[in-house]
Amino acid sequence: MSSDEKAEGGPDPRHNFIRDIIEDDLESGKHDTIVTRFPPEPNGYLHIGHATSIVLNHSIAVDYDGEFHLRFDDTNPITEEEEYVESIKRDVAWLGADWGEHLYFASDYFERMYELAERLIKKDKAYVDSLSPEEIREYRGDWNEPGTESPYRDRDTEESLDLFRRMRAGEFEEGEHVLRAKIDMQSDNMVMRDPIMYRILHEEHHHVDEAWCIYPMYDYAHCLEDSFEGITHSLCSMEFENNREVYNWFIRETEVAPQPRQIEFARRNLGYTITSKRRLKRLVDEGHVEGWDDPRMPTISGLRRRGFTPESIRNFCHAIGIARSENRVEYNRLESAIRDDLNEKAPRRMCVEDPVRVVVTNYPDDEIEWLDVPSFPHDVPGEGSRMVPFGGELYVDRDDVREDPPDGFYRLYPGNEVRLRWAYVVECQEVVRDDDGEIVEVRVTYDPETRGGETPDGREIPGTIHWVDRDRSLSCELRLYDRLFEVEDPRGAEGDYTDHINEESLVVKEGFVEPSVRLDALGTRYQFERNGYFISESRESSPDSLVYNRIVTLRDTWASRRAEERKREAERRAEQRRREKERKREEAKAARQKRIDALTEVARGAEVEGYEPTPRDQTRMENPALRDRLEVYLQDLELTPDEGDLLSGSSALSEYFEKMRQQGGADAAAKWLVNTLVPLVGAEVGTEEFDEAFQDEAPPVEHASALVDILQEDRVTHNVGEEVLDEMLQTGDGPEAIIEREGLEAITDSSQLASIIDDVMAENTEQVDAYGDGKRKLLGYFIGQVMQATQGKAEPQMVRELLQKRLPDPSESED
Repeated sequence: MSSDEKAEGGPDPRHNFIRDIIEDDLESGKHDTIVTRFPPEPNGYLHIGHATSIVLNHSIAVDYDGEFHLRFDDTNPITEEEEYVESIKRDVAWLGADWGEHLYFASDYFERMYELAERLIKKDKAYVDSLSPEEIREYRGDWNEPGTESPYRDRDTEESLDLFRRMRAGEFEEGEHVLRAKIDMQSDNMVMRDPIMYRILHEEHHHVDEAWCIYPMYDYAHCLEDSFEGITHSLCSMEFENNREVYNWFIRETEVAPQPRQIEFARRNLGYTITSKRRLKRLVDEGHVEGWDDPRMPTISGLRRRGFTPESIRNFCHAIGIARSENRVEYNRLESAIRDDLNEKAPRRMCVEDPVRVVVTNYPDDEIEWLDVPSFPHDVPGEGSRMVPFGGELYVDRDDVREDPPDGFYRLYPGNEVRLRWAYVVECQEVVRDDDGEIVEVRVTYDPETRGGETPDGREIPGTIHWVDRDRSLSCELRLYDRLFEVEDPRGAEGDYTDHINEESLVVKEGFVEPSVRLDALGTRYQFERNGYFISESRESSPDSLVYNRIVTLRDTWASRRAEERKREAERRAEQRRREKERKREEAKAARQKRIDALTEVARGAEVEGYEPTPRDQTRMENPALRDRLEVYLQDLELTPDEGDLLSGSSALSEYFEKMRQQGGADAAAKWLVNTLVPLVGAEVGTEEFDEAFQDEAPPVEHASALVDILQEDRVTHNVGEEVLDEMLQTGDGPEAIIEREGLEAITDSSQLASIIDDVMAENTEQVDAYGDGKRKLLGYFIGQVMQATQGKAEPQMVRELLQKRLPDPSESED
């Protein structure tokens, strides 16, 4: 059964283009076993971005009954440590990605890689280069300039082989020599410009100690590691797309088998966080966080300590999917994943974050009740309940108490009844404040007939609050963790990314929790009712003390903040656009004035630097009336410089325009003449050829003015207007007669047009379905079909608007 078919049938939401490739390879017989790998470099802690790759590679191996490998790309002893190796193994195992017996290190293959490097030297496909690192960078060129071949590129094969062996023997200092592949220094792909294969590093290696002093580079080592392990599909992020060419080159030239296939997928950037190892390290080094496993960090160890479950991370990774284009994932999707997971798993408990003492004045002295309270609001087999004490003195949260409440406040205030969760209905009698005006105590009476919160007389109690018994609850430290950054894109925001750290990403409070938690082990996750999801953690200074990390709030408390942030960003972009438009407007205004000044100066016979006079300029110099009209057109009528230049550059055209503007608007007449009639003449304005042709071909002025009026009234479309003009020139008839005779009146009745659109959609059902699936470019196809069906008589903008209303909304497609 295909991996995208569930047991009950239907598509698997995890399906993606990579799985399509894999299924094609299995069906064609190219592979019978799928082998994937997660290949981290042990130079830091894994983060949520790595989780996507881990889950992708492992799930593919599992779903296709293949193998999953964990391999450490440990080719750089300078940055790699055993600490990172162990943390990575711990994180991958926690995520549920079982590598079984398939744990590998690139350093285990160093000898084989070295032998293959010698093979490339002997084939004259590699050479030892003695340029300095700075010279190598200079010789490589850049995106605009090709590279230059090293003077050592044609070094004798035996000499390169001897030097390479002496490099391995430790005879040279770091940077003295490197081994490079001999590919193409002129390549447009800079990765192919003789990449370095080996460099000298006199550093102790965490896995092979001091066995080596030359180390392979990633591009050379990675593809060979994949081949050695029989990896069928080498999945990596899009940043390695350019490296695919060199990946395949090394596989081909070393003649190793089997030959893996590299496939790239896009990163998913998570909002309100960063995943750059360098930037995360800076947060640790500068003390912005407590360490790599700080619960605010996007590291897997930080998420684990925060209280995220491996199931929630896996579900999140599957939900955001795999694609070829990069995008930003909203942080609330990660929060939703853990909420969905813990809603079914986390037992409920009551905890008070900001306690205020409550005295139940009519409760019997020294009496205590133990209430049997369910651990879940729904039936979960085997979960049962817990015993919660209730006495004459309680704690409630300060937010649940008011003396002068606002409208809609249904909790504790004098004279109001409220339900204590799972206990009794109480009525607030008095709110007591200290000398500073701070609420320190609330006095209530309870209704003994309402045990369990029910009211025998049926009276409505709209408010319910949580509480704990004052004498028998347990004090605890509550670490209220939140998003580390207060902006969605810390790297793209103004200033340094550390300027945008959320000052309330950690708030510590001393609260009280019901005593049943003493029975649970460290690491137990709870839903503290109305407060959020929490996980228990020991306090280093006092291991027996109760500490709870907030995993996530019960609801997305950032929705309004995110909306406000996006509103500000939209306003900022709108202001930028406004300023850009204003700048362009000023530039256009200055350019217009410069052109006007040049036209008028040249018309008076002056020379203007950089301006080459045209036949129109010569005509105006010889005809003062046209020169005067140029200034009228540009200054009084405010025509564009191009319009004024053309309409005052020919006696015949100018006289024609003067008659037209006497019968109607000058602006519309000018644009029609310049854009429609003048191009039909076919000669340059200002020449005798133009004047002769114009006088022969121009329609009567009254006909031209009537057509311009018709176009202004939208009685015909622009295209139809050109057809009417052609008919006018051929027959000599006026536009009204032609439009009536040919039935060219524009279709402006929306109901009539909607009916035509429905017919077009009925004849193109496949295209309609494709549009609904997200192929928005088909809108132009439908506009063309409707215009064809109406013989060009429909108003295009009206067609567009009606189509957008009647076609299925692409945003609602399942994709």
